[in-house]
Amino acid sequence: MSALHPYYSVGDQIAEAWSLYNEGSKKDGLKRAQQMLDLVGIPAADKRVNEFPHQFSGGMRQRVMIAMALVNNPSLLIADEPTTALDVTVQAQILSLLKDLQKEFNMAIILITHDLGVVAQVADRVSVMYGGQVVESATADQTFYKSIQPYTMGLLDSIPRVDITGSHRLRSIPGQPPSLINLPTGCAFAPRCSFASEVADYKCRVVEPELVEKRADHFARCHISAEQLLDISASRAGK
Repeated sequence: MSALHPYYSVGDQIAEAWSLYNEGSKKDGLKRAQQMLDLVGIPAADKRVNEFPHQFSGGMRQRVMIAMALVNNPSLLIADEPTTALDVTVQAQILSLLKDLQKEFNMAIILITHDLGVVAQVADRVSVMYGGQVVESATADQTFYKSIQPYTMGLLDSIPRVDITGSHRLRSIPGQPPSLINLPTGCAFAPRCSFASEVADYKCRVVEPELVEKRADHFARCHISAEQLLDISASRAGK
Protein backbone atom coordinates (compact mmCIF):
# COMPACT_ATOMS: atom_id res chain seq x y z
CA MET A 1 0.00 0.00 0.00
CA SER A 2 2.82 2.42 0.86
CA ALA A 3 4.46 1.90 -2.56
CA LEU A 4 1.45 3.28 -4.46
CA HIS A 5 0.45 6.95 -4.30
CA PRO A 6 -3.06 7.24 -2.84
CA TYR A 7 -3.97 10.38 -4.85
CA TYR A 8 -3.31 8.97 -8.34
CA SER A 9 -5.04 6.18 -10.22
CA VAL A 10 -3.06 2.99 -10.71
CA GLY A 11 -3.18 3.61 -14.46
CA ASP A 12 -1.56 7.04 -14.10
CA GLN A 13 1.19 5.57 -11.94
CA ILE A 14 1.99 2.77 -14.38
CA ALA A 15 1.82 5.22 -17.28
CA GLU A 16 4.29 7.52 -15.52
CA ALA A 17 6.78 4.64 -15.23
CA TRP A 18 6.30 3.94 -18.95
CA SER A 19 6.74 7.61 -19.95
CA LEU A 20 10.16 7.82 -18.28
CA TYR A 21 11.64 5.54 -20.93
CA ASN A 22 9.27 5.92 -23.90
CA GLU A 23 8.04 8.74 -26.10
CA GLY A 24 4.30 9.08 -26.44
CA SER A 25 1.19 10.80 -25.17
CA LYS A 26 -0.58 10.23 -21.86
CA LYS A 27 -3.19 8.29 -23.80
CA ASP A 28 -0.46 5.95 -25.08
CA GLY A 29 0.78 5.47 -21.53
CA LEU A 30 -2.69 4.63 -20.20
CA LYS A 31 -3.20 2.17 -23.05
CA ARG A 32 0.05 0.46 -22.11
CA ALA A 33 -0.99 0.50 -18.44
CA GLN A 34 -4.25 -1.23 -19.32
CA GLN A 35 -2.35 -3.87 -21.29
CA MET A 36 -0.08 -4.53 -18.32
CA LEU A 37 -2.97 -4.80 -15.86
CA ASP A 38 -4.59 -7.33 -18.14
CA LEU A 39 -1.29 -9.21 -18.43
CA VAL A 40 -0.90 -9.54 -14.65
CA GLY A 41 -4.41 -10.93 -14.30
CA ILE A 42 -6.47 -7.99 -13.07
CA PRO A 43 -10.04 -8.44 -14.40
CA ALA A 44 -11.84 -5.62 -16.22
CA ALA A 45 -8.54 -3.83 -16.73
CA ASP A 46 -10.18 -1.24 -19.00
CA LYS A 47 -12.23 -0.01 -16.03
CA ARG A 48 -9.84 -0.67 -13.15
CA VAL A 49 -7.05 1.29 -14.84
CA ASN A 50 -8.84 4.44 -13.61
CA GLU A 51 -9.30 3.24 -10.02
CA PHE A 52 -7.21 4.14 -6.98
CA PRO A 53 -5.00 1.93 -4.78
CA HIS A 54 -7.50 1.80 -1.89
CA GLN A 55 -9.99 0.14 -4.25
CA PHE A 56 -7.69 -2.87 -4.70
CA SER A 57 -7.00 -5.78 -2.36
CA GLY A 58 -3.47 -6.50 -1.13
CA GLY A 59 -2.93 -9.18 -3.76
CA MET A 60 -4.23 -6.94 -6.52
CA ARG A 61 -2.00 -4.06 -5.38
CA GLN A 62 0.92 -6.47 -5.59
CA ARG A 63 -0.08 -7.24 -9.18
CA VAL A 64 -0.20 -3.50 -9.93
CA MET A 65 3.36 -3.16 -8.62
CA ILE A 66 4.48 -6.07 -10.80
CA ALA A 67 2.82 -4.44 -13.80
CA MET A 68 4.68 -1.20 -13.06
CA ALA A 69 8.00 -3.06 -12.74
CA LEU A 70 7.50 -4.84 -16.07
CA VAL A 71 6.01 -2.02 -18.13
CA ASN A 72 9.38 -1.30 -19.78
CA ASN A 73 10.21 -4.92 -20.66
CA PRO A 74 13.19 -5.45 -18.29
CA SER A 75 15.65 -8.29 -18.75
CA LEU A 76 16.00 -8.58 -14.95
CA LEU A 77 13.34 -8.26 -12.26
CA ILE A 78 14.42 -7.78 -8.63
CA ALA A 79 11.56 -8.95 -6.42
CA ASP A 80 12.18 -8.00 -2.79
CA GLU A 81 9.81 -9.94 -0.49
CA PRO A 82 7.02 -10.05 -3.12
CA THR A 83 4.77 -12.27 -0.99
CA THR A 84 5.09 -10.54 2.40
CA ALA A 85 1.75 -9.89 4.17
CA LEU A 86 -0.16 -12.00 1.65
CA ASP A 87 -2.14 -15.06 2.68
CA VAL A 88 -1.00 -18.48 1.43
CA THR A 89 -3.48 -18.66 -1.44
CA VAL A 90 -2.63 -15.20 -2.80
CA GLN A 91 1.08 -15.93 -2.27
CA ALA A 92 0.81 -18.98 -4.50
CA GLN A 93 -0.99 -16.92 -7.15
CA ILE A 94 1.71 -14.23 -7.13
CA LEU A 95 4.50 -16.81 -7.43
CA SER A 96 2.68 -18.54 -10.29
CA LEU A 97 2.22 -15.15 -11.97
CA LEU A 98 5.94 -14.36 -11.67
CA LYS A 99 6.81 -17.70 -13.27
CA ASP A 100 4.46 -17.03 -16.18
CA LEU A 101 5.77 -13.48 -16.64
CA GLN A 102 9.36 -14.72 -16.54
CA LYS A 103 8.62 -16.82 -19.63
CA GLU A 104 6.54 -14.05 -21.24
CA PHE A 105 9.33 -11.47 -20.94
CA ASN A 106 12.26 -13.92 -21.18
CA MET A 107 13.79 -12.33 -18.10
CA ALA A 108 15.79 -13.37 -15.06
CA ILE A 109 14.42 -12.88 -11.54
CA ILE A 110 16.38 -12.15 -8.37
CA LEU A 111 14.01 -13.09 -5.55
CA ILE A 112 14.86 -11.72 -2.10
CA THR A 113 12.97 -13.48 0.68
CA HIS A 114 13.24 -14.97 4.18
CA ASP A 115 10.68 -17.68 3.32
CA LEU A 116 12.55 -20.90 2.52
CA GLY A 117 9.32 -22.46 1.28
CA VAL A 118 9.13 -19.81 -1.44
CA VAL A 119 12.80 -20.37 -2.26
CA ALA A 120 12.27 -24.12 -2.64
CA GLN A 121 9.30 -23.52 -4.90
CA VAL A 122 10.76 -21.05 -7.39
CA ALA A 123 14.56 -20.74 -7.22
CA ASP A 124 17.08 -22.38 -9.53
CA ARG A 125 20.07 -21.10 -7.59
CA VAL A 126 20.21 -19.88 -3.99
CA SER A 127 22.55 -17.45 -2.27
CA VAL A 128 22.19 -17.45 1.53
CA MET A 129 23.27 -14.23 3.25
CA TYR A 130 24.37 -13.51 6.81
CA GLY A 131 25.92 -10.35 8.21
CA GLY A 132 25.68 -8.62 4.84
CA GLN A 133 27.65 -11.33 3.00
CA VAL A 134 26.86 -14.37 0.91
CA VAL A 135 27.77 -17.38 3.06
CA GLU A 136 26.62 -20.11 0.69
CA SER A 137 25.79 -20.19 -3.02
CA ALA A 138 24.59 -23.32 -4.79
CA THR A 139 21.74 -24.82 -6.75
CA ALA A 140 18.44 -25.15 -4.91
CA ASP A 141 18.86 -28.92 -4.57
CA GLN A 142 22.39 -28.56 -3.18
CA THR A 143 21.24 -25.91 -0.72
CA PHE A 144 18.31 -27.89 0.66
CA TYR A 145 19.74 -31.42 0.57
CA LYS A 146 23.54 -31.02 0.69
CA SER A 147 24.21 -27.77 2.54
CA ILE A 148 27.81 -27.31 3.70
CA GLN A 149 27.53 -24.05 5.66
CA PRO A 150 26.59 -23.91 9.38
CA TYR A 151 24.17 -20.98 9.09
CA THR A 152 22.24 -22.57 6.21
CA MET A 153 22.19 -25.87 8.07
CA GLY A 154 20.81 -24.07 11.13
CA LEU A 155 18.04 -22.46 9.09
CA LEU A 156 17.02 -25.81 7.62
CA ASP A 157 17.05 -27.48 11.07
CA SER A 158 14.61 -24.87 12.37
CA ILE A 159 11.91 -25.70 9.79
CA PRO A 160 9.19 -28.29 10.53
CA ARG A 161 9.53 -31.43 8.38
CA VAL A 162 6.58 -33.52 7.20
CA ASP A 163 8.82 -36.21 5.72
CA ILE A 164 10.25 -37.31 9.09
CA THR A 165 8.19 -39.71 11.19
CA GLY A 166 8.24 -39.87 14.96
CA SER A 167 9.22 -37.12 17.38
CA HIS A 168 11.58 -34.56 15.93
CA ARG A 169 12.44 -31.51 18.02
CA LEU A 170 13.22 -28.38 16.06
CA ARG A 171 16.59 -26.79 16.74
CA SER A 172 16.79 -23.02 16.85
CA ILE A 173 19.92 -20.96 16.21
CA PRO A 174 21.04 -19.47 19.56
CA GLY A 175 21.75 -15.79 20.03
CA GLN A 176 20.88 -12.81 17.86
CA PRO A 177 22.11 -11.60 14.44
CA PRO A 178 24.95 -9.06 14.69
CA SER A 179 24.61 -5.35 14.00
CA LEU A 180 25.82 -4.60 10.48
CA ILE A 181 27.60 -1.49 11.78
CA ASN A 182 29.46 -3.46 14.43
CA LEU A 183 30.24 -6.89 13.02
CA PRO A 184 32.40 -9.22 15.13
CA THR A 185 35.92 -10.01 14.00
CA GLY A 186 36.49 -13.21 12.09
CA CYS A 187 33.41 -15.07 10.94
CA ALA A 188 30.25 -13.04 11.57
CA PHE A 189 28.36 -16.22 12.45
CA ALA A 190 31.00 -17.60 14.85
CA PRO A 191 29.35 -16.34 18.10
CA ARG A 192 26.23 -18.38 17.24
CA CYS A 193 27.87 -21.32 15.45
CA SER A 194 27.90 -24.73 17.11
CA PHE A 195 30.76 -25.84 14.83
CA ALA A 196 33.19 -23.03 15.74
CA SER A 197 34.64 -25.07 18.61
CA GLU A 198 35.80 -27.69 16.08
CA VAL A 199 38.29 -25.22 14.55
CA ALA A 200 41.67 -24.89 16.30
CA ASP A 201 43.20 -21.69 17.68
CA TYR A 202 39.88 -19.81 17.75
CA LYS A 203 40.34 -19.22 14.04
CA CYS A 204 36.62 -18.58 13.48
CA ARG A 205 36.74 -15.68 15.94
CA VAL A 206 39.85 -14.12 14.38
CA VAL A 207 40.03 -14.86 10.66
CA GLU A 208 37.19 -14.07 8.29
CA PRO A 209 36.59 -17.05 5.96
CA GLU A 210 36.55 -16.58 2.21
CA LEU A 211 33.73 -17.67 -0.06
CA VAL A 212 35.33 -20.62 -1.85
CA GLU A 213 34.18 -23.46 -4.08
CA LYS A 214 34.10 -26.46 -1.75
CA ARG A 215 32.33 -28.72 -4.25
CA ALA A 216 31.56 -28.42 -7.94
CA ASP A 217 29.59 -25.18 -8.38
CA HIS A 218 28.92 -25.11 -4.62
CA PHE A 219 30.43 -22.19 -2.72
CA ALA A 220 30.54 -21.70 1.04
CA ARG A 221 32.14 -19.34 3.56
CA CYS A 222 33.47 -21.56 6.36
CA HIS A 223 36.86 -22.66 7.77
CA ILE A 224 35.66 -26.27 8.05
CA SER A 225 35.83 -28.46 4.96
CA ALA A 226 32.60 -29.78 3.47
CA GLU A 227 33.45 -33.38 4.37
CA GLN A 228 34.41 -32.56 7.97
CA LEU A 229 31.27 -30.48 8.46
CA LEU A 230 29.00 -33.29 7.26
CA ASP A 231 30.87 -35.87 9.38
CA ILE A 232 30.48 -33.77 12.52
CA SER A 233 26.82 -33.15 11.76
CA ALA A 234 26.15 -36.86 11.18
CA SER A 235 27.91 -37.87 14.41
CA ARG A 236 25.86 -35.35 16.41
CA ALA A 237 22.61 -36.55 14.83
CA GLY A 238 23.44 -40.12 15.88
CA LYS A 239 23.78 -39.24 19.54
